[in-house]
Amino acid sequence: MESLQFRSVGISYKTAPLEIREQIALNEDEAKALMLKVQEFFGGSDILVVSTCNRTEFYYNSVEDHNVAIAKLLLIEKGLINTEAYLPYFAYYSTQQAAVRHLFEVATGLHSQVVGDMQIPNQVKHAYQWSVDLGMAGPFLHRLLHTIFFANKRVAQETSFRDGAASTSYVAVELIEQVTALKENPSILVLGVGEIGTDVCRNLKEKEYTNITIVNRTLQKAQSLASELGFAVADFENVEEEINKADVVISSIVRDEPFITQSLLQSASRYSFKYLIDLSVPRSIAADVEQVPGMIVYNIDNIQNRANEALSRRLDSIPHVESIITQALEEFSDWSKEMVVSPTIQKLKNALEQIRQEEMSRFMKGLSEEEVAKVDKITSSMMQKIIKLPVLQLKAACKRGEAETLIDVLNDLFNLESQPERR
Repeated sequence: MESLQFRSVGISYKTAPLEIREQIALNEDEAKALMLKVQEFFGGSDILVVSTCNRTEFYYNSVEDHNVAIAKLLLIEKGLINTEAYLPYFAYYSTQQAAVRHLFEVATGLHSQVVGDMQIPNQVKHAYQWSVDLGMAGPFLHRLLHTIFFANKRVAQETSFRDGAASTSYVAVELIEQVTALKENPSILVLGVGEIGTDVCRNLKEKEYTNITIVNRTLQKAQSLASELGFAVADFENVEEEINKADVVISSIVRDEPFITQSLLQSASRYSFKYLIDLSVPRSIAADVEQVPGMIVYNIDNIQNRANEALSRRLDSIPHVESIITQALEEFSDWSKEMVVSPTIQKLKNALEQIRQEEMSRFMKGLSEEEVAKVDKITSSMMQKIIKLPVLQLKAACKRGEAETLIDVLNDLFNLESQPERR
């Protein structure tokens, strides 16, 4: 009988350009809806969706390989009916070993466009929470994610992999420093205060910028962050006026269509440069905005490509990070192999316990309570010693990849197929 395999399918900046990625990006509601549909259509368990500005990836546990079907479902859900044109942009991991290693490497930042990006561990934690919210995180996914989080902690403590210009938001602030170097106290507008926008604000505060205005659809959220950092707040209704006043606009609005367009900027001053930094996927600044005189636009790919110039120490740390991942993978592999034999071990224990109880009931009549207790203790101890060697042999066979033969032998010897897996 075929066993469950953890598998993965998705796109990333390595396989697809920004204009493709932004069409497939999922927000939380879309990700959860897709997870429910996949479970309904294909079954499976331990479902996880990681969707960031750089990647949209689907992980699941299943006997059968549904990677292509899931990719097609994702495309159709996003309104992309010509699925065959998009399938070459996907990467497919059809074995558990490949999918687990890929998730480890994604979660630690090895595959981030800004290598070692500090935001990715939090993004994976959010994805894990979505799985938990929907009841789709089983023992396998719980163990896998907690092993990954522990490996991440080791990476942060033992290596320089997270040093220097780390996140997309930090790199964006470094870019602002460069482009406004000749302007004293530039006016900066932060449009949208989700995770990235909030990080941008905190990094601007650290760099001691003071002429900052925050605009967000939810005014209360903007006011709370502005109060904490000492920044100004403007109403979303006045966003056009605020964009026109700013020297720099950082946009991380999440929406399906670009928010900042040529028409929105028609009243902007044509006598000075304005820097527009788009940290959104899909893009919140239209691609043709740069045709407006004085407008200079940087998108997410521009930002993240610049970051790699300052990452030499991180790159030097990669062998150590890979070593930590390999150690964690070996530990997880041992555990997942033992999961395969744990039902057999439990059934064997149940079978022996059933024999013990039956024999106890035959011979206990006429014995005192003290004698019954002694016999119970002796037979229980005997059973533990009898089962010890088969259990050790099963676990050893797991590590050698030879457990199936031993499982078959034990099933035949003790008729374990008839035994329940009660504990």
